[in-house]
Amino acid sequence: MDIALKTARIALVGNPNSGKTALFNALTGAHQKVANYAGVTVERKEGVVRAAAGRSMSVLDLPGTYSLRARSPDEEVTRDAVLGRLAGETPPDVVVCVADATNLRLVLRLILELKAVGRPMVLALNMYDIAQRQGLRIDLDGLRAELGVPIVTTVATRRRGVDDLIAAIETQAEMAALSDSRWRSPDAAELRAAAREAERIMKAHVRPPERPDTLTGKIDAVLLHPVAGLAILLALLFVMFQAVFSWAAPLMDGIEGGIGWLGGLVAAVLPDGLLQSLIVDGIISGVGSVLVFLPQILILFLFIIALEDFGYMARAAFLMDKIMGGAGLHGRAFIPLLSSFACAIPGVMAARVIDSKRDRLTTILVAPLMTCSARIPVYTLIIAAFIPNETVWGFANLQGLVMFGLYAAGIVSALLVSLVIRKVFWRGAVEPFMMELPTYKVPDLKSVAFNLWLRAKIFLNRAGRIILPAVTILWVLATFPYPPENATLPAIDYSFAGMIGRALEPIFAPIGFNWQMVIALIPGMAAREVAVAALGTTYAIADAENATGLLASTLAAQWSLATALSFLAWYIFAPQCVATLGVVRRETNSLKWTWIMIGYMFGLAYLASFVTYHVARALGGG
Repeated sequence: MDIALKTARIALVGNPNSGKTALFNALTGAHQKVANYAGVTVERKEGVVRAAAGRSMSVLDLPGTYSLRARSPDEEVTRDAVLGRLAGETPPDVVVCVADATNLRLVLRLILELKAVGRPMVLALNMYDIAQRQGLRIDLDGLRAELGVPIVTTVATRRRGVDDLIAAIETQAEMAALSDSRWRSPDAAELRAAAREAERIMKAHVRPPERPDTLTGKIDAVLLHPVAGLAILLALLFVMFQAVFSWAAPLMDGIEGGIGWLGGLVAAVLPDGLLQSLIVDGIISGVGSVLVFLPQILILFLFIIALEDFGYMARAAFLMDKIMGGAGLHGRAFIPLLSSFACAIPGVMAARVIDSKRDRLTTILVAPLMTCSARIPVYTLIIAAFIPNETVWGFANLQGLVMFGLYAAGIVSALLVSLVIRKVFWRGAVEPFMMELPTYKVPDLKSVAFNLWLRAKIFLNRAGRIILPAVTILWVLATFPYPPENATLPAIDYSFAGMIGRALEPIFAPIGFNWQMVIALIPGMAAREVAVAALGTTYAIADAENATGLLASTLAAQWSLATALSFLAWYIFAPQCVATLGVVRRETNSLKWTWIMIGYMFGLAYLASFVTYHVARALGGG
């Protein structure tokens, strides 16, 4: 029995927005890892929880679902995990159904479906404090008797009831170890019966709240208003991008100073030569020129995480439903597209919540057009070089306004491209959008901080895995071969990088790109932000302490405004991220659609840059 308990696997199942992930974090703390399920790209989060007796149990956080009648890829993974159908996956010994205590109507059907599977189960009534504040009357004893499963009330964000839940899980794990019962798959008749039975149980054991949550209704009357709601959404986005510039500046200066100090320290220790140049000019300066933008990226994530925890994201999706429906997108696509502001990869993967294959594919094809955080270093560099840092209209930062405009361009282009996709590849009405709106909750500071730390770790890991090798290879290409003794041009002109740039320059000359810019595009395919380090290398900016400032002033002196605007236009559309292309290939399971996306995005990038460059020149922009 001890061995069985040590290897017990626990699966957390529940509706979206039930607080399931918050409960997972409360159970496992920092003892968790993120990966993908074998054979599919659905993300899996697994951690370890220790019971009072010291035994360890593995906890799996499954994607949110409303029923075992799976309609989306996420729900299919949850169904197959519960039924033990996933290849290479051991079936869970205990299922913990996580329910929002304030909204039991939908989850009761899922509970009955899970019970019909026939394995030990625990019901965690989460957010129980909110239910109590509302005066919601839940007959716990009656529910236990009706459902025949242990019920534990929890408040995941404050770890209330977590110890009781672990004890209940341990008891059920002991039952699983002693039982020889097997999983079974409920048939269609049982699933239909579960829906009817759920309604009966709801009426019998859950009474309406004595103090209804009128505050949510009052807030929704404003935030969901077709005019005021959209104005508030735009205002929030505006503030978000203003903050990206205004709040991050002191932190960015501190990071840049630290990088300069490190570069000076290494330069003082190592003798002049190739090794010093590689470490100081290549690695420290190159990676540092990207790390300096970490504060801006984290500020963007701070807004997204806080608004999601508050319960606003679902409202934003509801608000955008008509606009997105007019462009041929499903309303549920709003959240994947908003996730793409942080990174296109989770945005593409988040499209799995969309039931319709066509709607899901449309969302995947346009998600990379949203302005991801990897573009921030490029945008910030060009904006700092060519846009004055001044206040307009008495309150708005001009650089922040330009950044907002670049994000708006990405959004508008995504909507236009989705409309074309629907008209060209398939026609028909978009499916109606139905979403359960969660209650408003004050974001938990610990949870927000933990998620920000995870994002920082992902960015730093990316810097180690992708950016460091890219800048090292670029340094080699920009250093060798050495210039001849009678050389009159800068050394990089004689290097492999210079040769490559010169060879490709004629292709990009019509859009105003010089050979240094062409070189920056090549390593930028590994990660967009590497383009900043590449420009620093090609323009021989080796001062790590003020690398970003020197590079901005160098570009301002050597580029015309038309060239700078053309470069920004290129980065709005071009698919400059191999990792994203790989995820699109796996999510669509199609090389055809991957190449269609690559083709249309490069085509749009070239066309937009061409038009931008020549219009800007005609208007006097050089």
